[in-house]
Amino acid sequence: MVRKKPRLLFEPTAKGFIVNLREDERELISRLIGELRELLLSDDPRSEPLLRRLFPPAYHLADDAEANAEYQRLMREDLVASRLTAIEEAERLLSSAKALDDTAMQGLLQSLNAVRLVLGTLLDVGETHDPGGVSDDDPMIGEYHLYQFLSFLLESAVEALSWSQG
Repeated sequence: MVRKKPRLLFEPTAKGFIVNLREDERELISRLIGELRELLLSDDPRSEPLLRRLFPPAYHLADDAEANAEYQRLMREDLVASRLTAIEEAERLLSSAKALDDTAMQGLLQSLNAVRLVLGTLLDVGETHDPGGVSDDDPMIGEYHLYQFLSFLLESAVEALSWSQG
């Protein structure tokens, strides 16, 4: 019996990366990345807590609050611009039927990670989070499943990038 090689979600080829996701998965990721863009561009202070993990403090001591505020003032715009560029690359990769370059794959990886960080903040996921410990009747069970799916996609994207560079 001949077994077929499993198809990779993100397939490195000689011409670049091919995304082997179903259309509904592409649409979901595109929608989430679009929501990330809206969050990044929002000036609504209520969205700020969700972005906490995307813009972590550079200084952690209580006495460093002023230095950290200055760092955020100086760097935030550049960090947002970098994330928006990554989102554009991710959208380019997700909307293409042909192989695209490492830059697009890096953009997808960064955007998936950013969406996962925002969702993890919403869910208050920490280092000791046990995905199997979430009850099926938890009102946020769908979000936890989405978090796991994003984690799986992120791992697959990292593997694809390391195979292409290794």
